[in-house]
Parts: sequence; structure tokens; C-alpha cells
Amino acid sequence: MTETQGFDRRMIEALVCPVTQTPLSYDAQAQELVSKAAKLAFPIRGGIPVMLVDEARKLDD
Repeated sequence: MTETQGFDRRMIEALVCPVTQTPLSYDAQAQELVSKAAKLAFPIRGGIPVMLVDEARKLDD
């Protein structure tokens, strides 16, 4: 199944980090799109990725 809690995982192929323009990985448990390059995790709310830096969670090293 390609859909998890309202988020279509195929969408990830079209999205890149707004800071670094690098690919994102999907964290299904946290419902986030993770940019390892920018060390940010963008939330997915109601099945919609929130790709705003101000809304992103900073990742620990």
C-alpha cells in the first residue's frame, strides 16, 4: 500500500528540501519528511507536507 495516514508516499519523489534542493526521506512513524543535508524534519499535517523552514524541526547531530 502506498498511502500511510493520508500521505501518498509517491509524492516524495516530487519533493525536495526547500533549503538544499536535495531529496527527502519519509519517516512514517513521525509523519515527517527529513532533509539530512539541512538537518531539518518537515511535518506532514492532514496528509499535506508543510515545507516551511519555520515549521520544520531541527534534527540533532
